[in-house]
Amino acid sequence: MKHTISELEDIASQVRRDCLRMVHAVQSGHPGASLGCADFFTALYFEVLNHNPKFSMAGVGEDLFFLSNGHISPVWYSVLARSGYFKVSELATFRKLDSRLQGHPTTHEGLPGIRIASGSLGQGLSVAIGAALGKKLDGDKGLVYTLMGDGELQEGQNWEALMFAPFHKVDNLIASVDYNGQQIDGPTEKVLSLENLQAKFEAFGWHVITSDGNDMDGIVKSLHYAKSLTGKGKPILNLMSTQMGYGVDFMVGTHKWHGSAPSDAQLEVALGQLKETAGDY
Repeated sequence: MKHTISELEDIASQVRRDCLRMVHAVQSGHPGASLGCADFFTALYFEVLNHNPKFSMAGVGEDLFFLSNGHISPVWYSVLARSGYFKVSELATFRKLDSRLQGHPTTHEGLPGIRIASGSLGQGLSVAIGAALGKKLDGDKGLVYTLMGDGELQEGQNWEALMFAPFHKVDNLIASVDYNGQQIDGPTEKVLSLENLQAKFEAFGWHVITSDGNDMDGIVKSLHYAKSLTGKGKPILNLMSTQMGYGVDFMVGTHKWHGSAPSDAQLEVALGQLKETAGDY
């Protein structure tokens, strides 16, 4: 391993601090799922992904990552900065005028690590499939990863893509679903139930694995296992259970923190629960 599990957990703690401080500073953003996915992003960028912080848009010979649920940009920006794509101090510009760190990731600002705009939900999987097919055509052995929210699976375009990938044997693709059961309007079960997601993906022809996205050891092992399944004729789906707001006791498990910023007092309490391990920006 590149890092011990303890080291990865320390990085994730700092990432969670970054997310909260970014959203608090501008009183705008989406902290809930950012906190819930901090372990996944840390495991991906610091342990699993074959990537180069000296960023090139084409990513030839590298693994590519596409974030579909772009509103959780704070966690992605933090991990990109902490892994060397740009200066950590730039996190202080999040959602400010003329910042490269827009509320939803975009490309025209030229922020290293960002290959598509992902403000509109439901499109990331389609883009990832296209990139994966492109790598196959080029004879590039790199893998393509994407992350979707469970709420955005209520969008029809996803299901067209989910049908397309197995039919065309897009087996260099590892998609993950942030399965936290919450979306901005409430629990997914009350907004529009997704029923049995594992059975649905399997019926469409995907190889499905399940994981605990808030257990660092478990998510690292699951992502490595997913890599071992590539090249065998099927796309891989990592159905990843997380808790929205994970790491902060008053934010855990509720949609109320999907798109709400903490107050000064709430930030102080939240940061008191998260160890500063790499220095705040």
